[in-house]
Amino acid sequence: MGLVPVITSWHHLSSTAACEEMGSDPASGLSQDEVSDRLAQHGKNTLPADANKPVWRLFLRQFASPLIYILLAAAVLAFVLGKREDALVILIVVLVNSIIGSIQEGRAERSMESLRKLSSTQVRVLRDGKERMIAASDLVPGDIMLLVAGDAVVGDARLIEVAALKAAEAALTGESIPVEKHLEPLPHDTLLADRVNMVFSGTQITAGRAKAVVVATGLATEVGKISDMTTGAVEPKTPLEVRMNQFGRQLVAASGVMVALVIGAGLLRGMPIVDILMVSISQMVSLVPEGLPVALTIALAVGMQRMAGKGAIVRRLAAVETLGCTNVICSDKTGTLTKNEMTVTTFWLPDGRKVEVSGSGYSPEGTLSCDGHDLSPLNDSALRLVLEGGALCNDSQLVPPNAEETRWRSLGDPTESALLTVALKGGIEPTPLRQAWARSAEIPFDSTTKLMATQHGHVHESNRIFIKGAPEMLLPLCGHVRHGDQVLPLETEARQQALHAAENMAFQALRMLAVAMVDDAEIDENAGFDQFKGRAVFLGLIGQMDPPREEAKVAVAACRAAGIRPMMVTGDHKATGLAIARMLGMATDADRAVDGRELEAMSEKELDAQIGEIAVFARVLPKQKLRIVKALQSQGNVVAMTGDGVNDAPALARADVGVAMGITGTDVAKGAAKIIITDDNFATIVKAVEQGRLVYGNLQKLLLFLFATSIDEVMILLGALLFGYPLPLAAVQILWINLVTEGTLTLNLVMEGPEGDEMQRKPIRTSEPLITRRMVRRMAVMVPTSVAATLGYFIWRLSTGAPFAVVQTETFTLLAVCQWFNVLNCESATHSALRLGLLKNRWLLGGLVLANLLQLAVVYTAPMNKLFYTVPISLPHFFLIGTVASSVLWTEEIRKWFARRRVESSVAAAHPK
Repeated sequence: MGLVPVITSWHHLSSTAACEEMGSDPASGLSQDEVSDRLAQHGKNTLPADANKPVWRLFLRQFASPLIYILLAAAVLAFVLGKREDALVILIVVLVNSIIGSIQEGRAERSMESLRKLSSTQVRVLRDGKERMIAASDLVPGDIMLLVAGDAVVGDARLIEVAALKAAEAALTGESIPVEKHLEPLPHDTLLADRVNMVFSGTQITAGRAKAVVVATGLATEVGKISDMTTGAVEPKTPLEVRMNQFGRQLVAASGVMVALVIGAGLLRGMPIVDILMVSISQMVSLVPEGLPVALTIALAVGMQRMAGKGAIVRRLAAVETLGCTNVICSDKTGTLTKNEMTVTTFWLPDGRKVEVSGSGYSPEGTLSCDGHDLSPLNDSALRLVLEGGALCNDSQLVPPNAEETRWRSLGDPTESALLTVALKGGIEPTPLRQAWARSAEIPFDSTTKLMATQHGHVHESNRIFIKGAPEMLLPLCGHVRHGDQVLPLETEARQQALHAAENMAFQALRMLAVAMVDDAEIDENAGFDQFKGRAVFLGLIGQMDPPREEAKVAVAACRAAGIRPMMVTGDHKATGLAIARMLGMATDADRAVDGRELEAMSEKELDAQIGEIAVFARVLPKQKLRIVKALQSQGNVVAMTGDGVNDAPALARADVGVAMGITGTDVAKGAAKIIITDDNFATIVKAVEQGRLVYGNLQKLLLFLFATSIDEVMILLGALLFGYPLPLAAVQILWINLVTEGTLTLNLVMEGPEGDEMQRKPIRTSEPLITRRMVRRMAVMVPTSVAATLGYFIWRLSTGAPFAVVQTETFTLLAVCQWFNVLNCESATHSALRLGLLKNRWLLGGLVLANLLQLAVVYTAPMNKLFYTVPISLPHFFLIGTVASSVLWTEEIRKWFARRRVESSVAAAHPK
């Protein structure tokens, strides 16, 4: 046996040619020897497993940070100078940060795990002329696979026999309804979603039976290629990671400059080199906000918990902040923007009436109306016959709510279930109707004719045949038309009116069905549909769609207001996608839709130039979804991509925020995503964006607080050095402020609730630095006040002749109390801390109480005195310290008052009375 040929267009070959190319006999399958050879050649029908990263590697990776480098350098220097306690405290800080970071990153990416479960699936094949059940992992190219309804397809295969076969391919192609299959060869350039003579691994057979020759297994299948793309998709750094890396580099540079300044100033003053190096250690420790890594992790974790309460489960902490920076959301259509429940919305009757249907989904709540007046099909024979025809020429069922299901559910083809729902809305019960008009013969739906016919008998009536299908296929069979209560000849003008009505309804994204009947007749099951030509009576047209979610329209409007561009990336047809996008407000009349074939023809330059006016991408391949994401990111966009199928996994992994659907999503999609939406609802994504913006806003408050403190410490130490005074703060005291004082407050500052305008703000630019100009302007008020208060107090107390240990302890305490007031300043950029009130954030109130107790402990307990170089201070001085420190609050309150006045003046100028 030679090598199996590498052919990419199996859909272009005939069934016979495909079997010949594979060297397989469709009647007997492969022999056991051939199976062994091919298994050795192609390997198991599985996908390779990802190697898990060991814990030690995750732990060591936490040290790859500029902030950690500075602290390690300070620890080494302290150890060399004999300050072992100081070195130990610094190293403990580094160790705690690294442990927390490695725990958070401990969940390895397992996006391929669900695909590897194929090995536990069984498949029926022909081998040596006999049917056998084998493990899916043992399937080889050339095997003859036997499929029936309910089977999972575990290899890509060319169909060689079919009988009313349908396959659910939404997980692979995005097609929302089961795909009808046939055998005829197709053109080379047929899109994956339109290769109806193939079945693909990872899909499900929903109806009929088939025989197929396997042409690809493992990584050679379409789903295998996707797994390769998912593994190879480079996950971009989050905006916060980019800013942190940039800031870390700046901090290292600033640390080097600061040490150089300290050494220069010390040498000019003639200080001993050991003292100069100790000052350098203090400056390095001051410059680094040690609590930042832990505080960021807690801030993101709080956001993660809040998002979970809104129905968004976050798998990666960094995605919380990234979602707040998102300015493009690429959303699937089916089930996310729509309900994923086919619904009849419109009837067109030959007498010219257009009947509207209210309600959506499979729940039979709704009415039928014409020109604003409710209709009762029981008193309208023309409408009743259309409803009865749709309910009888129908193989589907509706499952009502029960103890396990809270909603009506479709059992069978969604299109047919919608016909049962509308019958119930019209007062016609399908079950008694089917019992009264028992089915006695049928011609099953055929994808070539696009028609279905059923024959029914009634105790008191003659036989009646109902036919339903595509209008362009059914109307040529009709010789008469039901016009009200009359049956009239179907003239050319009336036929054209019906076709024109069908075209208009299809333009509105409605899937069209025509219904006809033949009275007093019997079906000849071997004669096909030509037997009805000229005999059928045309009853009317039925238009149905997967309706948009009402809440999705509101959410799209919220996106627009928030500066976020919503886009649709769907496996459905271009016209349908664009119509739904316009209903939801995602697309304007100037926007357009592009399908997979058109996208393939575009160069990268053309795509970059046109992507701004494309609202809908339809019928796209997995690699094209990846291309769309990359094109958007290349223009500086932060992209959130939603998806539920295997075909979405590469794009989900590559997007800044991959959002998988919790209900309909495959395990592969969930594994590749950073966030999972539990209700598959676009509106929930928008709520998650709002929470992301809240988190980012709280992060900015946190950063303002931390860096104001760090600059305070640097300026105080540098000021003392330049003025010729001893160090006001020991290195371990600085660590206490940075970790304990700040830690008790920052971890509670991130618990701040929404200010109410999160979705009126514009998305954060990716180029925006970690420390913004607005934050610098605020620090320009807060820092000088704090430095003047602390350094001024230190110099004054030294001048009184107080012991240095007492002065240093009081200065240390004064700086800590300044930070207590500063955290109140950071709660809002404009609102007064006195108006907000401490009870607004009870977590912060608790943090302030704890900070007071811990500061008392470090000042008044002997073990802490020894470790942190403190001594007890008198109570009057403690109150004096509180009064001096409050100056930080009052100066910021004055700045906020002027800021509010400017805002009020701007509003008044923009909206004069």
